[in-house]
Amino acid sequence: MRGTIVYKMTGSGNDFVLLDGRATTPADWPATRVVQLCDRRTGVGADGLVILTPDQPGAVRMAFWNSDGSRADMCGNAALCSTRLSVYLELTAPGDLRLLTDAGMVQARCPDTGDQAEIRLPDFDLAQANGPAVSGLELGPGERWMAFATVGVPHLVIRVDDIEAVDLLGRGGSLRSDPRLGAAGANVNFVGAPAAPGEPWLIRTYERGVEGETLACGTGTVAAGVALAAQAEAPLPVRFRSRGGEELLVRADLQSRRASEVWLGGQGKLVFRAVWEA
Repeated sequence: MRGTIVYKMTGSGNDFVLLDGRATTPADWPATRVVQLCDRRTGVGADGLVILTPDQPGAVRMAFWNSDGSRADMCGNAALCSTRLSVYLELTAPGDLRLLTDAGMVQARCPDTGDQAEIRLPDFDLAQANGPAVSGLELGPGERWMAFATVGVPHLVIRVDDIEAVDLLGRGGSLRSDPRLGAAGANVNFVGAPAAPGEPWLIRTYERGVEGETLACGTGTVAAGVALAAQAEAPLPVRFRSRGGEELLVRADLQSRRASEVWLGGQGKLVFRAVWEA
């Protein structure tokens, strides 16, 4: 068969192209080819590319690129999708498995049916230990507080009064590359209160590498959930609704500003399987 077999998946609207690493390798995918594949007009269209390669019993190596061709250490929604596809492709058995990412080993689990999965993320510290203090960044209109954490990749969390009023491209794009957030910048996650009591919290993300809004960001949602708990605005676990309309669940133990037993649950849905001819 000519071409490359691709699997298009979505994690709460954050979409990816995934490849079977038994048929291709990361060396086959220079940045220019990743950009071509992820282009939404001339390619398959995605926020990123994932290659899944069986490594050892119960473990799958997950290589991830943003849609601009840059390699990233980790992506939460891509990991949820990777968990589901690893079972679908029989790279590993359903139940508990391990994803080997550039950010370290991620424990994952899923049933053998449905489109839900759950991943355990490494322990992390909020603000002080994992990045520059955010006190040097000034709050804008309608912003209440900021927090910073590295959850696989760096995230700035901003609590806002009105999630719909956020100038996501302007404000998010400006903060994304602020040098106080590190040389590579950070994703910027805006968090708004639930629409009604008992409803999920709302989140929008400006994602580096995509350089625009993504419909969901798994690791950013984890950072937001822990930040809300640290600010005593929401008890853990915390439910979120992403811009893509799906819910994500953040569970963690929080002591002082240290998060442990961190789990993210959400969607990893196979949309279609196809052959890309380029």
